[in-house]
Amino acid sequence: MFEALTQKLEGIFKELRRRGKLTPADVDAVMREVRLALLEADVHYSVVKDFIARVRERAIGHEVSRALNPAQQVIKIVHEELIATLGEPERLNLSGLKPRVIMLVGLQGSGKTTAAAKLAAQLRSQGERVMLVAADPYRPAAIKQLQTLGERVGVPVFYEAGVKPPQLVARAYEQAQKGGITVLIIDTAGRSQLDEALMDELRAIIQKVTPNETLLVVDAMIGQEALNIASGFQQAIPLTGLMFTKMDGDARGGAAISIRAVTGVPIKYLGTGESLEALEAFDPRRLASRILGMGDVIGLIERAEAAYSEQEAQKQAERMLAGQFTLEDFAQQLRQIRKMGPLHQILEMLPGGMGQMARAISPEEAERNLKITEAIINSMTKEERLHPEILNASRRRRIARGSGTDVQDVNRVLKQFRDAQRLFKTLQKTGGRGLSRLLG
Repeated sequence: MFEALTQKLEGIFKELRRRGKLTPADVDAVMREVRLALLEADVHYSVVKDFIARVRERAIGHEVSRALNPAQQVIKIVHEELIATLGEPERLNLSGLKPRVIMLVGLQGSGKTTAAAKLAAQLRSQGERVMLVAADPYRPAAIKQLQTLGERVGVPVFYEAGVKPPQLVARAYEQAQKGGITVLIIDTAGRSQLDEALMDELRAIIQKVTPNETLLVVDAMIGQEALNIASGFQQAIPLTGLMFTKMDGDARGGAAISIRAVTGVPIKYLGTGESLEALEAFDPRRLASRILGMGDVIGLIERAEAAYSEQEAQKQAERMLAGQFTLEDFAQQLRQIRKMGPLHQILEMLPGGMGQMARAISPEEAERNLKITEAIINSMTKEERLHPEILNASRRRRIARGSGTDVQDVNRVLKQFRDAQRLFKTLQKTGGRGLSRLLG
């Protein structure tokens, strides 16, 4: 979502690093470029104005003039002030008597029902006993959708036909109490626009069960309108947090930067894809680092931990360092990478050149290359995967036919495998020394 902004800021900072000592005129020139980049990214003008003023005040002071590397110091200031604009992270309030109630609100089409299932899956993985409540009787597909998603994540869904949402929620709460449920997630009805009928219904639900959290689900693709929607809900009901959906889209994303400063409501979750695992707890430091092209190594580690079991990762590491890395292992690694999410997202989370590489390759091309590699390896016999040295010209032609690819594609995959094999052999000899040079 922040691709265009990231590219612009990277270009500005690249030019900045070429300068030695910075004068106030240099700082002003850089701030003009940063201001334009933020406004083009759809960041609210008042937020941009305050942000630039804070950065400039620090950048022309002693903090930069006394720095050994003034340009790097300015980048550090931009990073810190961007974090301040995004706001401090706040976690879900799951204190008090059980079941703790989380109510999701929002307009139609914001992704509320899917967000409810994603949140249920995440809380269930953390040991909570979760129940979903289908409190949107006006859109028949919403009930069926939530029931289907509930089955997929292994969470029960409460619904009774012909019962109005406030009474439905009260009955769900009673059943949750009796059934030992620890978290109750309510998927409320939406409207095509803000209206009093919607707010009256939400207020009636709040009177029946006092939510621990009332989260507004906002489609990040709608841009500055997200600020108006958040302000409208905030004036009618007490919001405790925001969930941004579709953060993997191609909109400009400035609303996500602006919304905390404009409304005061903290962002708590980001939906980063269509899969039910694609939900991240909001961390301003990590988002700021991504926006500035610094990657998100912590997020990458979290994805890897979710995809790999510790025992499996240890076993693979031992095989690699023992020089036993085969195409079977290569295929297994590709499957694990696919579990971590789209390849271009994973590359963007790496700092430096890998993030730039991700932006140079379209998401479709990255996924296509991964699928081609898997198809080629799957078209090999077990003996060929264990002993790739036996892959002569005739075997390579057979593999190409079987995978629907060209011999050149087969050769490319084998070269990638040999490069990886060579890397692990070098690591085995050096004990990991010189890894950064090798990866470079």
